[in-house]
Amino acid sequence: MTSAAITPDAPAEKSFREVWLITIGHGLTHWYPATFYLLLPLIGKELGLSFSQIGLVMTCQYIAGAISNVPGGMLVDTVGKKGFLMALALFWVGFPYLLMGFTHTYLMLLVCVSMVGIGNNLWHPTAIPTLAQRFPQRKGLVLSLHGMGGNVGDALAPLAIGALLATFSWREIVMVNTIPGALMACLILASMGTLRLGSKAKAKARAAAADEPEGQSVKEYARGLRSLFNNRILILLATSSAFRSMTQTTLLTFLPVFLAYEMGYPPIWVGACMFMLQAAGFAASPIAGHLSDKMGRRRIIMTSMGMTAVVLVFMAFAGRSHAFELFIAVLVFFLYAIRPVLQAWLLDATPKNMGGTSIGVLFGMQAVGSSIGPIVGGLLADRFGLMSTFYFLAVTIVVANLFIFLIPTTVGKVAPPAAAAS
Repeated sequence: MTSAAITPDAPAEKSFREVWLITIGHGLTHWYPATFYLLLPLIGKELGLSFSQIGLVMTCQYIAGAISNVPGGMLVDTVGKKGFLMALALFWVGFPYLLMGFTHTYLMLLVCVSMVGIGNNLWHPTAIPTLAQRFPQRKGLVLSLHGMGGNVGDALAPLAIGALLATFSWREIVMVNTIPGALMACLILASMGTLRLGSKAKAKARAAAADEPEGQSVKEYARGLRSLFNNRILILLATSSAFRSMTQTTLLTFLPVFLAYEMGYPPIWVGACMFMLQAAGFAASPIAGHLSDKMGRRRIIMTSMGMTAVVLVFMAFAGRSHAFELFIAVLVFFLYAIRPVLQAWLLDATPKNMGGTSIGVLFGMQAVGSSIGPIVGGLLADRFGLMSTFYFLAVTIVVANLFIFLIPTTVGKVAPPAAAAS
């Protein structure tokens, strides 16, 4: 029965087309925040914000994400309607940026980014379990492709927006920027059978989702939730991921500020540097995902986190030099490599019908880490200078690695093909 669920070729081919669609949608959920990282120094100067206030902007976004992640996962596991929820997430990410283009106050800016945090974190509890359930034996690879979509959005956004800033204001950019998300939301609604496009399209959508849990009763969900929060692997992986996200988000918040304020780079060069950073992450994701399917999740995560800590130390010593930029690209290669592997490991260790909540817990903890990092980094930068923020990042990634050490060595290994299909 298990073999029949994971080995047919025809459904996999049909589902794999949706992998690319969902991957593109994921790219847009990252496009918007990546755009905002580049615009944040300009917004900070226009509104006269301190480093701490700049950090608080991102902290508010991730606090909202932390609060909304677990309820979002519960919604996915109890209601289903994955196509509709993914489309809603895309709309909810883009619309607040339209509002942001009309604001002139710091408080309204915080409200807008908080709304982004809610929408952006509804996507993952929906999309990631959907992909993992359709490709159980290639979970690491498929989730890495999904992660690559995010890397593409992260990479192309600063490059494109850096060039557009030579002609347009940041307000004009955030307004026009909502159009791609709205169009993609409609395409996802159509492709996943939510819109009425005829019986053939509906039949394809039903066939693709045949093996997926599309909801459960409140009583069933409550039983699953109790067992989920007793899952030691879930707690350790989510906590480790929180510190990894703390590192990543603080780096993305203050690297453009460092390049603009300390290195004196114009917006187009800041965008180019951020592109280089995200391109390194793009290359890392499928390599790590594929290797984790073959070699085991734990080995890949331990190696990547260890290399990340080493590179951060070298960055701190490089200081204000061009070597600093090179180390950043190497850093992100390892930092991004473990993201899909953590997701796959988590879904390996939790029940299928609780996938949305499991991912919601993971991303909720990541949002907690992401909310703490920028404000701490901003306070350190105000008191000791921007370079102190990068020393702080070296500590956070070492702590993330320590939690992986606490997971038993027998957990996270990949079963032999014969065993997996039995």
